[in-house]
Amino acid sequence: RAFNNRNFAFGSLFSFVMGIGLYGLTYLYPLYLGRIRGYDALMIGETMFVSGLAMFFTAPIAGILSNKLDPRAMMAIGFTGFATGTWMMSHITADWDFWELLIPQILRGSSMMIAMVPINNVALGTLPVERIRSASGLFNLTRNLGGAVGLAIINTLLTRQSQIHYSQLAEHVNTANPAATAMIDSLTANFDSHGLDGGSIAIKQIAGMVQQQASLLSFMDVFLLLTMLFASLVLMTTLLRKPKAAGGGGGGH
Repeated sequence: RAFNNRNFAFGSLFSFVMGIGLYGLTYLYPLYLGRIRGYDALMIGETMFVSGLAMFFTAPIAGILSNKLDPRAMMAIGFTGFATGTWMMSHITADWDFWELLIPQILRGSSMMIAMVPINNVALGTLPVERIRSASGLFNLTRNLGGAVGLAIINTLLTRQSQIHYSQLAEHVNTANPAATAMIDSLTANFDSHGLDGGSIAIKQIAGMVQQQASLLSFMDVFLLLTMLFASLVLMTTLLRKPKAAGGGGGGH
């Protein structure tokens, strides 16, 4: 019955999508750094800590803003920042490291906190008092459910899109392509000069390069989809009713 309340229904939807963003990007960034950049666990941790710091320093700011701004405006700001960060990531290359990932990670962490605080207020702020206890448990479930579903969808998309892009790229790596032929001949000659089976090694290296680019393109596809998803949430905030002033905070992770 709680879903009959429009604000609670949309707030739960927002929480579901925030779960996709929270857990999905926590999965995507390390996967990119390990699969494309070849980082080890320590290097990934050193690169990823920026998002945690951004969330830590933005939390008190979000608390202050929640007492001064319309929660719908705060949510729109948070969703816009998140969409901007994922849009920047949709232009990713195989050379991106800490500094290229810095701004997207800051946007991710700060936008998450700015959006999460008012989502709780919007979802529960217009419910009757007797329904809040049971509704809050259902509301918290939606974020975890969003994370679980989001991870499954993201991983499936990465696998499928990588296969599609590999097939498309591989079509152009053949003897009819002068650039591909020249690279294979160059690699073959280089390995032959060291007494190795240059032809076989050259083909394996070319296949590895194509696979890396296919994986990179699949990451770009997923980041673009996340951008579209969070941009749509900005429009949805206009459908909400302004809740009563919140008496206290509530949305821990």
